[in-house]
Amino acid sequence: MRELSKSIWRRAKDPIFVNNVFVGKAVDIGGEPDPLSLYAHMFPKLGDVKVWDWSDGDAQRISSFTTETFDLVHSSHCLEHMVDPLAALVEWYTILNPGGYLVVTVPDEDLYEQGIFPSTFNSDHKWTFTIFKNNSWSSKSLNVLELTAAMSKELGAEIHKISLEKSGYFDNLPRFDQSLIPTIELSIEIIIRKPGPTAKIEQPEESVRVIMNQLKKDFKGMKSINATEKPFQDTSDI
Repeated sequence: MRELSKSIWRRAKDPIFVNNVFVGKAVDIGGEPDPLSLYAHMFPKLGDVKVWDWSDGDAQRISSFTTETFDLVHSSHCLEHMVDPLAALVEWYTILNPGGYLVVTVPDEDLYEQGIFPSTFNSDHKWTFTIFKNNSWSSKSLNVLELTAAMSKELGAEIHKISLEKSGYFDNLPRFDQSLIPTIELSIEIIIRKPGPTAKIEQPEESVRVIMNQLKKDFKGMKSINATEKPFQDTSDI
């Protein structure tokens, strides 16, 4: 239930999202009715956001419907509806520009389905997801670590983040669909980068160089002082 909206304030406060990830021309796969474009004003480096949904074509084969490429491919709670999630991820990665980011969220099976599959909360869910388990109660469980490792091996994709986002989740309540609560996240967030040319890094201005060089000298001095004795051994009075 509007899972993108639940994540937006967390992301808007994260400099990685603001300065690196939510940047440039974007496509939001499965974005209706909770599109990333609604919040574009919160990310100054984010450009045009195209919302891709049923009317645009099958997201499972998105590269056959568009020749466009994007700096950001975003999808919130859509992958669980795909017939073949790994193939879908590869498709979404295909339309990504070098240096761009693929950002995907899926429901965590223990926080959402909570031990029952097929899902009683959303009958169109074809898969459940966990970051990693040797054994799952779900017959259609997918390990996110294994999916992303396959992409890294086959495509050279860089895995930048895999995290469980469960802000506000109630661990001590009986089973019910907590996604109905508008303040709760129950997702696995995945950030993948397509390798691209390394940007040339310019030297910072003089005032910054002065501070950074002093920090380097201070650290070097601390190491030299402790070079002859083990650290954290002095128990004398302060």
